[in-house]
Amino acid sequence: MKKKLMDMLAKKNTRKQEINALVEKSQDVEELRKLGAELDSLNTELRSLQDMIDALPEEPETQPQSQRTQAVNGQVPGVVTAGVSGQEQRNLGGQEIKDPFATMEYRTAFMQFCKTGTITEEFRKMQPEYRLDAMTTTTEVSAIIPSTILREIIKEAKVYGQIFSRIRVLNIKGGVTVPILTLKPTATRIGQDATSDKKKVTANTSVSFSYYGLECKVSTSLLAETVTLDGFEALIKDLIGEAMIIAIEGEIISGDGNGQCLGITADPRVPAANKVTLNADEITAWDEWKRKVFAQMPLAYKAGATFLMASGTWEGYIDGMVDANGQPVGRVNYGIADGTQERFGGKEVILVEDDLIAPYDDADDDDVIAIYCNLKNYAVNSNLQMMMFRYFDHDTNEWIDKAILISDGKLLDPYGVVIISKEVV
Repeated sequence: MKKKLMDMLAKKNTRKQEINALVEKSQDVEELRKLGAELDSLNTELRSLQDMIDALPEEPETQPQSQRTQAVNGQVPGVVTAGVSGQEQRNLGGQEIKDPFATMEYRTAFMQFCKTGTITEEFRKMQPEYRLDAMTTTTEVSAIIPSTILREIIKEAKVYGQIFSRIRVLNIKGGVTVPILTLKPTATRIGQDATSDKKKVTANTSVSFSYYGLECKVSTSLLAETVTLDGFEALIKDLIGEAMIIAIEGEIISGDGNGQCLGITADPRVPAANKVTLNADEITAWDEWKRKVFAQMPLAYKAGATFLMASGTWEGYIDGMVDANGQPVGRVNYGIADGTQERFGGKEVILVEDDLIAPYDDADDDDVIAIYCNLKNYAVNSNLQMMMFRYFDHDTNEWIDKAILISDGKLLDPYGVVIISKEVV
């Protein structure tokens, strides 16, 4: 029985490798969506098979060790633990398998691939499922970004991105409708004979995520000067991490949802009552902010809510604002370790670039000048895995390294948002 299950596991892993090869070659969103759905289904089946195999007693070893290793080590999702010398290992049924994408050999080979396009035979053997081309003179080739670099990119994103670090990052199957209650669980009291019932799902209590590709292009000339592995990994981490976060944060605010994330200000589900305007007199009046903005936010959403606005709006109109008793409501707290922190009405203020949210003075009529929300109500769905593609740009006569991330994002709950726009009178 166990041998039969192992054979099934090996066949499904073979199919998974075939899908990965198709994903890296495809540029069609619809095809990527279908392949992603099949991949998610395969991962579920692989987990089930692995659980059944682990539950069975050990059988006499009749397969060669190489075949057994190939069947088990087919990228079956498992628990990731810290390994020897900083390398990752996967714990699968009590068997620890070294992560091939975190080894020093793979990291070094990946650096040479990005700098020169060189693909050694050893590099090919370390990652056979990606079917790397032997030569880089005519065709586009690709490789998975090493686990060590990917972890640093994610860490950099959480530190650098003031918005990204506050949102909810999910890893769920794309292309399906998911009840928001499964993403934002609630707790209810139950009696001795009573059970907790799920709340009825309405039109605004479910969300669906698609498969959208986000790419970052890096000129090989930027990487060619690095001579050490540490220097290369630090440089590529900074280049890709910063570019990806800038793009994602821009989409979180104003993305149109067409091949990208659906931004807060572009989401048609936000109630009209939660979209307010302030004219030149009202923007400096605390009473108007209380009446139009703070009072508009439902009480259930006020905890953890923050303001997003440009520095020009904060510096020119909010900072130094006082209430009727002369007490400051717009102020800056000066810390020793964390620097300054802007607060308005007791809520944190996150300052963003002018191209994300226009300052009040530069904004036109009906332009968004501020957002009041809890960023945990916004979710980006991604597996947080990246592929690096290499191709020759004939317009610039140079090799280009292109990192691609598949992701989507949108509001989980549109009622916890107040959008403030400029009114010209």
